[in-house]
Amino acid sequence: MATSKEYINFIKEQLSDLEELFVRSMMGEYLVYYRGKITAYVCDSRFLVKIVPSAKALLPNAKLEPPYKGAKDMLLVEDVEDKEFLIKLFVAMYDELPAPKK
Repeated sequence: MATSKEYINFIKEQLSDLEELFVRSMMGEYLVYYRGKITAYVCDSRFLVKIVPSAKALLPNAKLEPPYKGAKDMLLVEDVEDKEFLIKLFVAMYDELPAPKK
């Protein structure tokens, strides 16, 4: 089931205080870039972030789920209502994310 426009718009609003945020549509699902790095996926109306030490520390009880069949697991962010936490999470993760591939 593809992510609804309402859900992705809600996620974009929750992250709107971040500079250099970009959301790219991919076959009905979405990649979320922060300052040029892929930080999260929004798939099947689920918000999933890359597994890096800071994300694991901030989401110690998060479920591991793949964004789509055959993909590597990511951390499921269940509380997408907490805007301040989401921003804190993205800022904390940035330095630990891999550089974009050229």
